[in-house]
Amino acid sequence: MIQSAICEMLGIQYPVFQGGMAWIADGKLAAAVSNGGGLGIIAAGNAPGEYVREQVRTARKLTEKPVGVNIMLLSPYAAEVAKVVTEEKVEVVTTGAGNPSAYIKNWLAAGIKVIPVVASVAMAKLMTRLGASALIAEGGESGGHVGELTTMVLVPQVCDATDLPVIAAGGIADGRGAAAAFMLGACAVQMGTRFLSAVECTIHPAYKDKILKATDLCTMVTGRRLGHPVRSLRTPFAREYARAEYSAMPDEELEAMGTGALRRAVQEGDSEKGCFLSGQIAAMVRKEQPAAEIVREVMEEAEPLLLRAPQWVK
Repeated sequence: MIQSAICEMLGIQYPVFQGGMAWIADGKLAAAVSNGGGLGIIAAGNAPGEYVREQVRTARKLTEKPVGVNIMLLSPYAAEVAKVVTEEKVEVVTTGAGNPSAYIKNWLAAGIKVIPVVASVAMAKLMTRLGASALIAEGGESGGHVGELTTMVLVPQVCDATDLPVIAAGGIADGRGAAAAFMLGACAVQMGTRFLSAVECTIHPAYKDKILKATDLCTMVTGRRLGHPVRSLRTPFAREYARAEYSAMPDEELEAMGTGALRRAVQEGDSEKGCFLSGQIAAMVRKEQPAAEIVREVMEEAEPLLLRAPQWVK
């Protein structure tokens, strides 16, 4: 079995994180992944603190294993959620879309493992200095908010820049991707899009169907003009947004155009007005299966590929 420092740190069986996908990664999905031996992560997204509290408690009813919460720092409820995770004694907090410096000290004091998502070496070094427990190096192949560097380029540079455990994310969907990440120096992987196909993932059937039918060129990035690029499936909404982005539309109107788009995709399956977040690996997701089976399958595929790297296999 693949052994990893992150497994020892968090008390999980497999070095697999489920990504914190806003309005998608709820308590039910997180619990299923944790029960499968990975780390399930509840996404706070733009939701208020009480929603997050409810999802954490839902997960607690379904699993006794560690569960994490992802906090999107651009959310107007970020400070509220930061307090909730402390009150609910969440084991792990991951962060994205911003700098968590203001919260790290309090989280660490509460015994929470703090694992920020970083998209650059500079941010990795800063989070290391501030006492982060580990880092998620996420390349631009991922869905949702993305940086400029690819996973293949970012992961080894972050590994060289820190002594902390590094989790690789972005463009990973199977054992081959996991094995490649380990060889780059990561000690775990985080997958988001792959878990959209999980039985326990409650996205609208139309969303799941789009993922299962996706091709290699199915995604696009919008939002660069506003400084927060987002990768999603090429839907009528995404194309319309892209046209608006390069028009004379004022920034305020462009911002309003995207408000609520993800929720419409997740809850209504609306491709005309909904944003279907997806990583570039969507074309590699071909069947619906239980979350625990996904975790186990990825690690079982990766292990024989790492036999030439005995430090990972015992």
